[in-house]
Amino acid sequence: MGSTKFGNFEDFCRDTTLPVCNVLSKTHNQDGDWGGCKLRGITLPGEDRYLGNLGSILLAGIAILVTISLILKSERKRAAVGRREMQVFLVGYLLVSIAEIFSIGEFPLNDQVRVVFSAIHIGAIAATTWLLFINGIVGYQLMDDGTILSLALTIGSALAWLIGVGYIALDTGYQWTTQWQGSLEPPNRSIALYVTYLLLPLVWVVFFVVLELVLVIKVLGETRPLLFLGAAALSFAVGQIFNFVVSPYICNGTSGAIDGSLFQTLFTFVAVTVVWFFWSSITEDDWPIQPTQYP
Repeated sequence: MGSTKFGNFEDFCRDTTLPVCNVLSKTHNQDGDWGGCKLRGITLPGEDRYLGNLGSILLAGIAILVTISLILKSERKRAAVGRREMQVFLVGYLLVSIAEIFSIGEFPLNDQVRVVFSAIHIGAIAATTWLLFINGIVGYQLMDDGTILSLALTIGSALAWLIGVGYIALDTGYQWTTQWQGSLEPPNRSIALYVTYLLLPLVWVVFFVVLELVLVIKVLGETRPLLFLGAAALSFAVGQIFNFVVSPYICNGTSGAIDGSLFQTLFTFVAVTVVWFFWSSITEDDWPIQPTQYP
């Protein structure tokens, strides 16, 4: 199981496949001083070449296609509250899925290139979970949704998370400065990445669920959408359990063929899809048709 020592990634990287491990490894891949089960997947032609996480790659590819279709479906819901903000969230998840293919997919990439995709992946996770939280606030209509101001605040804040957290990951991996120099040594301690990549995204997800619970029960007075919300929360939680708790048992049990990251990709994809259906269930598809007035 993952380490309980705040800021340390050594045990996490030993037990599962994470994009941050590519940044913290001296060889910029999932092989580090932490040991543990090595994810090998399928062997490719050439010396010591393999496609380590084929399942996650395929699932991420499916997620990309489905997410694009959800973005297009959202466009047709012209009267839906938070339509543009939901589309921005889906674009964030789209970026996560693309980066995931090249970060934890264990592609035979150049090590320096893998660091870039891993940094994008890490930054995109931070930004996308923030966007989910923003979508939870949008439902209360504290300001008009879909306006230039609303979108500027939504996209601008998300870009700040993407660029800021992404830079921390890049600086850690490339060692541009000495700020995070010790992170590449056991126990691979990085408070900045621990907070922005692990803790805060979880906080934003919990806040979203709480905000939507209050919105649906207290404001809308409905119960059916709670089935979607509960399913999304459960799916997300199951994915995290597979990734951080069950993963080493899966990896050892399959001799490195797969690990928990495959199921984390699957259940996160399901959670995002169900979140969209939850949002769709509490919004209108189109403006109501006004009855014709006769003199």
